[in-house]
Amino acid sequence: MTNRELTEMREAQWLSPHACLSTASRGRERAEEPCQTRTAFQRDRDRILHSKGFRRLQGKTQVYIAPEGDHFTTRLTHTLAVAQIARTLARALRLNEDLTEAIALGHDLGHTPFGHIGERSLNQLMPEGFRHNEQSKRVVERLEAGGNGLNLTWEVRNGILCHSGPEQPATLEGACVRRADRIAYLNHDLDDALRSKVLRDFDIPADCLRILGRTHSERINTMILDIIQESQDRDTLQMSPLVQSATDGLREFMFEKVYRNSWRAAEELRCDYVMKALFGYYCEHPGELPEDYLMIVYQEGSQRGVCDFLSGMTDRYAIRLFQHLFVPSGYPVDFTLDSE
Repeated sequence: MTNRELTEMREAQWLSPHACLSTASRGRERAEEPCQTRTAFQRDRDRILHSKGFRRLQGKTQVYIAPEGDHFTTRLTHTLAVAQIARTLARALRLNEDLTEAIALGHDLGHTPFGHIGERSLNQLMPEGFRHNEQSKRVVERLEAGGNGLNLTWEVRNGILCHSGPEQPATLEGACVRRADRIAYLNHDLDDALRSKVLRDFDIPADCLRILGRTHSERINTMILDIIQESQDRDTLQMSPLVQSATDGLREFMFEKVYRNSWRAAEELRCDYVMKALFGYYCEHPGELPEDYLMIVYQEGSQRGVCDFLSGMTDRYAIRLFQHLFVPSGYPVDFTLDSE
């Protein structure tokens, strides 16, 4: 018996009847020989972890544009926080932790530079719109591995697609990631807002503090423990009405005071301008795209190829490329002659 088969046997013995077993996967788009050591979901996790898209997350905005401080959240640290919270939920509920982790690590691979600002820009530019969860699925299915995709299991791809948006995940493991995503961003974005003095402690609604906790760790702990308590031996994930109401109230507060507030309006305009300028330039000059994206232009049109190119950029790469294309660099100056 191989290591993989031993793990699959342990899953069948230990996991909840509501969990998704590795042996019950709907499979991959392209059939593959099973790994001797890893289950299908463990293999998916490793493929995402070693992908180019995952490495680029360290240079992508969460809320603050190309932050200079060492402690602001990036898209990578957000992803790791989501994975940790989702795995905690899955372990406590006896769900498939490997499937949960794979979905969590891949859920934001399609996020644009400049966070949701870049997402809004591409949504305006693309005739069919743009949503980062759909782009994350496209990254693992189409863009990675030189255009061949990572050939992940159906369950992982479904969880990535459904971590946000109206469609609910098909597995409870996907639901863990959907819940963990909100828990993570509400709490670390609140931390960043306090660190940057956009908010003060006394700004936070009193009901949220009383019910959820006064510190970062208390609030996360309250949300996680409440989901575990309310979801044991059930086929859905849920919060108690009291904690759900407080969490929704915190989310509304964050949208009003942080996500949609005028404190970063000037930065949003600049980021939107950069995205639209780059999009227009490469639609007019598609031949200057990297080779992988040229293939997409030939197969799916220039807008699609340009969109894929832009959405994969880090913040700093997009800024440097804009400067290279549109900001004059000047001519070399002979300071000896100039000073005479």
